[in-house]
Amino acid sequence: MGARARFVSVIASILVLASCSGGSPSADAQALAGSTPITFETPDGVELSGRLFGPADAQAGIVLAHMLPADQTSWYPFAERLAAQGYRVLTFDFRGYCPGGDGGCSKGTKQVDAANVDLQAAVDRLRREGVHRVGIAGASMGGTAALIVAATDPAGIQAVVTLSAPQSIEGLTADQATLAQIAGAKLYIAGLGDPSGAAASADALAAQSPQPVREEIVTSNAHGTDLLSSEQGERVQQLIEQWFAQWLRAPAAASPSV
Repeated sequence: MGARARFVSVIASILVLASCSGGSPSADAQALAGSTPITFETPDGVELSGRLFGPADAQAGIVLAHMLPADQTSWYPFAERLAAQGYRVLTFDFRGYCPGGDGGCSKGTKQVDAANVDLQAAVDRLRREGVHRVGIAGASMGGTAALIVAATDPAGIQAVVTLSAPQSIEGLTADQATLAQIAGAKLYIAGLGDPSGAAASADALAAQSPQPVREEIVTSNAHGTDLLSSEQGERVQQLIEQWFAQWLRAPAAASPSV
């Protein structure tokens, strides 16, 4: 083979490799094509990074709050799934979390005991989209924050779901008095084998919560958003979807009398 032929062959091989690896947008990038990156501020002036999914005219919306060792990207696949069901969905990075790229970059430093402040800012931002009925799903730290916000949000949170939420973590506490203030429907999910003791925490939270409340312990060792991709992942996702479908959708209008 001549030098020119060898050169053409090498170029062809490079192009083939590029088409298989980096020559086209990644599956994740394509999946996020219908979402919109945003920023918003907390009451104490910290700029947070988030992403909106789903129809802009949705009346029901969901905020997804990540766990301590993760960021908003851990919710992306499920956010897309909820958006396809007609919800306006907001994911966000708590202050100090800066994954970069499609994951965004929130300002400030990590502060667990301010997680409820950040989450309330996310709820307020979602309402500015025109959403009238709001649900929250929070993983671990995000779940504890979700309970606090559900107890204190002035407009009311219709439904809350927690994945492996502790009752208290680094100064962030959903005590019995807080839980008693949550009027919305509460679903506590945890893995039976979670070494953090999430199943016991779910027991305690459910026992201290007023109705409507439900507890689901699944046969998994996974924690927080890792439950979504665990061996029980499909069941966990369906539990969350069913809870929001039951409690977050606006009641159907009554049929006119004849």
